[in-house]
Amino acid sequence: MKKEEPGQFPYTRGIYPDMYKSCSWTMRQYAGFTSAEESNERFQYLLKNGVMGLSVAFDLPTQIGYDSDHPISKDEVGRVGVPITTIENMETLFNKIPLDKVSTSMTINATAAIILAFYIVTAENKGVSSNRLRGTIQNDILKEYAARGTYIYPPKDSLRLVTDIFEFCANHVPKWNIISISGYHIREAGSTAEQELAFTFANGIAYVQAAIDQGLDPNDFGQRLSFFFNAHNGFLEEIAKFRAARRAWATIMKNRFGVTNEKAMMCRFHVQTGGSTLTANQINNNVVRTTIQALSAVLGGTQSLHTNSRDEALALPTDEAVKLALRTQQIIAHESNIQKYPDPFGGSYIIEEMTDKFVEKTFRLIEEIDAMGGAIRAIEKGWIQNEIAQSAYEYQKSTDSGKQIIIGVNKYKEEDTAEQETLNIDLKSVKRQISSINELKSNRNNAQVQNQLSNLETAANSSDNLMPHLITCVKNECTLGEMSDTLRKVFGEYKNI
Repeated sequence: MKKEEPGQFPYTRGIYPDMYKSCSWTMRQYAGFTSAEESNERFQYLLKNGVMGLSVAFDLPTQIGYDSDHPISKDEVGRVGVPITTIENMETLFNKIPLDKVSTSMTINATAAIILAFYIVTAENKGVSSNRLRGTIQNDILKEYAARGTYIYPPKDSLRLVTDIFEFCANHVPKWNIISISGYHIREAGSTAEQELAFTFANGIAYVQAAIDQGLDPNDFGQRLSFFFNAHNGFLEEIAKFRAARRAWATIMKNRFGVTNEKAMMCRFHVQTGGSTLTANQINNNVVRTTIQALSAVLGGTQSLHTNSRDEALALPTDEAVKLALRTQQIIAHESNIQKYPDPFGGSYIIEEMTDKFVEKTFRLIEEIDAMGGAIRAIEKGWIQNEIAQSAYEYQKSTDSGKQIIIGVNKYKEEDTAEQETLNIDLKSVKRQISSINELKSNRNNAQVQNQLSNLETAANSSDNLMPHLITCVKNECTLGEMSDTLRKVFGEYKNI
């Protein structure tokens, strides 16, 4: 049998023949603070220190479709990311950042179409046409029902928004990654590595089928699909998992969907080191954990990487901590010589055996999900959620018993006496955010706003692609919450029972 080389189907050894010899992975750092101004400052700091792509964290109200001034947003504005309610917020977030030169990743799902509309209009206002934009919108709503919880609408209506983005970007934002199908949050919720792959790919199958049902060609849109995986603590296991991911997805696209375009078979993915592995005790230990996890991602052939900061178990990371996390990637890239050797663990007996087992177990779980009627049905039945919860319970039992050792937590514990510098929420920034929204709503042309929201409601009741209507709403100063509420009127809200 001919030995598989990097760049050859099923891409176990990497999607490109030279991998990092000709081009490094994209070094990203995920960030979002209490205000768009503070977040922009962090982005500028990261770019100055050599980050190659921006990654935006949004606050909870933005993720679930509420304006910062809504009563339900109280005490959540700017807590876990940047609040984006208006086009002004988005323009401030990317002030003095060249959107035609910087790749932007946005972790947003239920309101992904609205956030993408904000981004496109922001770029146009800077003189950058949408066909020059590069980046990724997460747009992976199915894992929200199973693992993360920031959903709004029922699955069927949410899938319509997902495929509207697919179709719109194919015609207007051709360099954009239309989805980042995420195993990261599934793993953070407590799944095993095998479940991370299987549940991610089951969701991927559902998205591809939904797009095909909309008349889209997987040979075309398949080139813009991307994935998002977790780099957890098992160094060799994680390397094998990433290799298995490429083989499994290429096989799915070729055998299940009849894809013939090689680029549409490739599993291109971003990796973030494991947030759930960080400890509040002895936070310097997190630097070691993150370095090992980052190495597994690079040795496994990632296209993009975020390294967590040592203090993230305590608060949003400080400038110094985030710089050290970025320097970790840069040292791996420039001082380790790893980049010279595509898939350096290829041929290792243990890695090859692990890779085969990951693929086998992944397809076994996908077969179970298929037997239930697919990912959406498995989620609606609560099966995927229960499987994740059971795995999380077993892992917690193993740490409680000491079988799974966590340094500084259940072994080699010590009293942390040093005061740690942490970032705090600036309540003045929250007040300024709410005040600016009130001012906008008082001074804009509200008759025009209502007219555009009415047009959006009509479009949502039809089979129109909603992206052009959302872009028009943004241009007429509609807020994120107003657009989300308009869609709520038509689609309703999903209740997870």
